[in-house]
Amino acid sequence: MTEGMEQWDLTSKVSPYLDRHMMFPLLEYMDGLINAGTVSYNTQDVAAARLSLLRPTHMVDYAIDIYKDLHGADSEVPKEMEDQKTTIYQRLEELEKGCKALHELCGKEDEKSKLISSGKWNVAGLTSMTEYNVTAEVVEVFREHAKFKFDCGDYQAARDMLTNYISLFAKAPASKGHSEDDELLGYTGKQQQKEEKEDSGNPTIYYLTSVNSNLLEVLWGKLACEILVEDWEAASVAVDAVKAAMESMVSSNQMSPLKALSQRTWLLHWSLFVYWNNSAKGGLEQLVDLFHTERYKQAITTNAPHLLRYLTAAVLLCKRRITKKAAAGSTAEARRLMKNLINVMQDCVYTDPIVEFVNCLCVKFDFEMAQTKLQECEKVLASDFFLCRQTGLFMEEARVFVFENYCRIHNKIDLSALGKKLAMNQEEAERWIVDLIRNADLDAKIDSEEGCVVMGGHVQSVYEQVMERTRDLNVRSATLAQNLNNVLNEARKEKVKKARAALEAEE
Repeated sequence: MTEGMEQWDLTSKVSPYLDRHMMFPLLEYMDGLINAGTVSYNTQDVAAARLSLLRPTHMVDYAIDIYKDLHGADSEVPKEMEDQKTTIYQRLEELEKGCKALHELCGKEDEKSKLISSGKWNVAGLTSMTEYNVTAEVVEVFREHAKFKFDCGDYQAARDMLTNYISLFAKAPASKGHSEDDELLGYTGKQQQKEEKEDSGNPTIYYLTSVNSNLLEVLWGKLACEILVEDWEAASVAVDAVKAAMESMVSSNQMSPLKALSQRTWLLHWSLFVYWNNSAKGGLEQLVDLFHTERYKQAITTNAPHLLRYLTAAVLLCKRRITKKAAAGSTAEARRLMKNLINVMQDCVYTDPIVEFVNCLCVKFDFEMAQTKLQECEKVLASDFFLCRQTGLFMEEARVFVFENYCRIHNKIDLSALGKKLAMNQEEAERWIVDLIRNADLDAKIDSEEGCVVMGGHVQSVYEQVMERTRDLNVRSATLAQNLNNVLNEARKEKVKKARAALEAEE
């Protein structure tokens, strides 16, 4: 076992902000770490925690299996578990009967298509037609049935039901040439015609015309389903839907700022599943954008400073990708990302080897300590549920980051000394640097005779300097104008008060 690895385990800090169903993959991963000797937790304790999580759910068969793992395969199952199982099946039958009419209608694709085309696929339209036997109560039971299915662990069925439920409150623009699911869930929002825009819902929120607390819960449920069935692209859409719905409720005073702060903290944690599992398709860039948004940055610094680990790792992993995508390979955007990250680090009371590694390089310029922390990073990454798949890539990007920073303050670098900074031996370091230069990632060349790397000079272009300095000019100007306007308004109010006081004094 690695000494002190438990102190870097974030399971206990992340779990309060996750749905209990999302905890099962984390506990399974923890079992793997215990078996590998990476952490010294007790397997029995993890099984007990899993059983405790299962009890409030309807996954009784799973709970019975865990109980037998804890107490032996021949142990007698408690009567309360058997009674709970009977009650759950009875309730499931009741819910199925209660929403049978709507459930059957959802399965009739041709009939549903006609209702969508005629504009009757909504609660008001269906309840006005007696032939379908769909009432407002049936629609509510349908939602309860979806939640019940979710608690039973049938996430696919729950997702399909919630998709249909959401569509009953949505108003997608009439369009041709794309599938019914696209119309229902708003995946073709970019094709929306201008003349239809005012007559449809918000495309970011599956074309819902309005949002309330009940619909927000449904959106959370859909996001949970997408995560648990591991449909990461659909889950990314669901994250955006929840985010937009929350901001809509905040702007309409349906949600207090304090509750919004709490909900944003939950969304940040749920998004870890989505973005880290969708990293190859821009997930990390989306994570960085979300975490750097002012309101979500406030949630990190206030409620969840431990999320700084994931922001730091994401910035390091996508920094070079962003530079390659930029015009003429400009590094301005990458520098801005690092600058924003340093600002967040200074506001967060949290540290671990990953965070300390960046702090040593960018703030302290302590390359010796950075080398030590880089070696610790590999162990922390391998034991983290979200980051474990990125361990090799992170170490590669981290070494490039060390090299870049070391090269900024040196014109000539001894290969053997550099190898030590990169936590590599001299032979590995030489081969790695040669590959890096050949791939045209760095303006450098190797002097074989002297055994050193000679750096080329990089001067920031005038264009880059102008863009970097004026990036936030519009925002700063708008803020300045708003502040000036506030000052003028206060001055006018004060002037009116004095005038009224003077008139009252004269009278």
